[in-house]
Amino acid sequence: MEFISKELSEYCEQHTSPESPELRALNRETHLKVLSPRMLSGHLQGAYLSFVSHMIRPLYVLEIGTYTGYSAICLVQGIREGGKLISLDVNEETSLLAQTFIDKTPVKDKIELVVADAKAYIPGLTQRFDLVFIDADKRNYALYYDLVFDKVAPGGFIMIDNVLWSGKITMPEEAMDKDTLAIHEFNKHVQNDSRVENVLLPIRDGIMMVRKKV
Repeated sequence: MEFISKELSEYCEQHTSPESPELRALNRETHLKVLSPRMLSGHLQGAYLSFVSHMIRPLYVLEIGTYTGYSAICLVQGIREGGKLISLDVNEETSLLAQTFIDKTPVKDKIELVVADAKAYIPGLTQRFDLVFIDADKRNYALYYDLVFDKVAPGGFIMIDNVLWSGKITMPEEAMDKDTLAIHEFNKHVQNDSRVENVLLPIRDGIMMVRKKV
């Protein structure tokens, strides 16, 4: 998942605004008690998500894939007064941990956690989202993107995590496993979408930034 040296990554974190006490505690608890803690956004990526939120100043944010809530707490930081972040996940256990930590933060009233299958839940959403963050099961990335697209406000943004998949997307297609191929096909899907502008950033495991044209 790391594309730069451990030393350089640590240097970047040392020169990034520190985690809040709540995020630091959540980071530690996730690594102690949850399987696959590398799925956590973590300090550097979390700070980036918070920066994006502050720059966009969204009213409504949709997150697909809550995990333990770290990214939700970061994404909600720049939300406008009266706004809300809706975060979807099918895992009840990690969602419960996420809710426990979110309840300890000053932004708890701006985050709504929903334990549901995003494929079934998204079509019923009526909000117009200024920002969407997709970080769920990789084989359904294209489906989530297509389901949510018409619910994104013109000029709104979609961010998709793990689009470099530990560098595996540079392999020949015939050598890719199913998850890698799904992400590779998704990246091409976005690249060929004339309705958007996009940039793929090598932050952590890769973030695709998409802006829906007005």
